[in-house]
Amino acid sequence: MLDLVGATNTTTHAAAADGSLTGVTPDGSILRVREVWEDNLDDEMKLVREIVDDYPFLAMDTEFPGVVARPLGNFRNAGEYHYQTLRLNVDMLKLIQLGLTFSDAHGNLPRINNELCVWQFNFREFCLAEDMYAGDSIELLKQSGIDFAQNEARGIDVRRFGEQLTVSGVVLNEDVRWITFHSGYDFGYLLKVLTAAPLPEQEADFFELLKLFFPTLYDIKYLMKFCNGMHGGLNKLAETLNVERIGPQHQAGSDSLVTCATFLKLADTSFNGLGSMDAHLGVLYGLGSDGAQDYQDIP
Repeated sequence: MLDLVGATNTTTHAAAADGSLTGVTPDGSILRVREVWEDNLDDEMKLVREIVDDYPFLAMDTEFPGVVARPLGNFRNAGEYHYQTLRLNVDMLKLIQLGLTFSDAHGNLPRINNELCVWQFNFREFCLAEDMYAGDSIELLKQSGIDFAQNEARGIDVRRFGEQLTVSGVVLNEDVRWITFHSGYDFGYLLKVLTAAPLPEQEADFFELLKLFFPTLYDIKYLMKFCNGMHGGLNKLAETLNVERIGPQHQAGSDSLVTCATFLKLADTSFNGLGSMDAHLGVLYGLGSDGAQDYQDIP
């Protein structure tokens, strides 16, 4: 089992020519964040297709240009307002990075060349000089080490990625359990990539698409509602559970790894195992059934 209790950022260093990051887990294993670009997408997606059946727990995180607009109008409840905010921004903006961490139910990660592996997909569509973005979000991504010029030069064409993801066995598969944290925007961007279309106008239609492509999913932020004393963001929760990260914050690969480890620790400490979490499948924090509070009560 991957144990990130006691792992530290100081074990992380830049790997050689391919620019990927490696870290050392507490048991001494090498963990590599496999960087995926346009020129190695085919090879890396082949690996993904080969491992998904054996490692069906899939933690996911995305990086995107923040939130730049808010919708106007009257809304029935908080969930509708949050969804329309999500739709407006996802349709306007572009995905920058996607992180995927595959594991089995015991937290074991796939090994390639005797290295534990996490994947980080870098996309080319976002142009810092031309596209809209929230300045604070982009500054965080710059500080985390994202090289926007390299993404534009070497990044993956999202249309080609969407085609490959559709046939990968990762989506449209009820046996794959998606693990996320406060993930409405994450799934919004992935649905935009998978459908090559704007998000549905109605929240109910969004959830129908979500159920089709991601039939089995957990949102840890929602699960925290059922855990006494659990609050805050992913890093706060990881700190509470004594889960540390390997790799930089605000890069999708290392964020997905922390999401995976935090989920499994939460299952053991607060839910008496994975089975008890199934009552909360398919709910996204602040949307749908979790967004039913009055619109006036939005903080």
